[in-house]
Amino acid sequence: MDIQTLPDRERAIYNRLKERYSLHFESLTVGAHTIRLLKASDLEELLEGKDPFADVSAFPFWSRLWESSIVLAHILADSPERHGGRLLELGAGLGAPGLVASAAGYEVVLGDYEEFILDFQRVSAAASNVESVEPTFFDWLNPPDIGTFDVISGAEILFKEEFLDPLLNICKNYLREGGTIYLAHDVKRKCLPLFLERAEYYFHIGTRKQTIQRNGLAVDILVNRLQRKQ
Repeated sequence: MDIQTLPDRERAIYNRLKERYSLHFESLTVGAHTIRLLKASDLEELLEGKDPFADVSAFPFWSRLWESSIVLAHILADSPERHGGRLLELGAGLGAPGLVASAAGYEVVLGDYEEFILDFQRVSAAASNVESVEPTFFDWLNPPDIGTFDVISGAEILFKEEFLDPLLNICKNYLREGGTIYLAHDVKRKCLPLFLERAEYYFHIGTRKQTIQRNGLAVDILVNRLQRKQ
């Protein structure tokens, strides 16, 4: 990736990030769409001396391209709402599903909770030549007033029980009538069934398992499709 080809704003963001982190781009191809994800090369730089074994919340989960994100990207690229639909990706992290969705025709809001994560997303969007992407600060406990969406999506976002009810409220309040929620998680994710138990009062829920081969390993991903009950 030639950094000089980035627009001025995103090149300045990249240079600012480069002062703190070792960086590289990783390409992801989904169907006819190829995106470029800006990633930190050195995990220790992101940890900044914190010990993730002592406090798992210190681990920068956002910085990894999860297998579930790849599965979700494929789903969004082929979803019927992609032709001009508005999509909210929660806990977007690197933003792979949302960037692919934008390339496929969605208007996308990438939601996350730290400004520097949004900076990674901004550079990735520019490097991927997708324009209908808006990285947005999104606190689940105090969500912003950004309207409603045809699709809400998330990959590996159910990892703490205290976030289950806030996420359910977001799904209820931000999803348009007739809209769809797509969630993708590793089958081992323990909070997923707890969330689905809460959600089934409000939503029809479909579930299927998809296996993805990556780095020589088979990873089982559960994909959930939620639609509001009438």
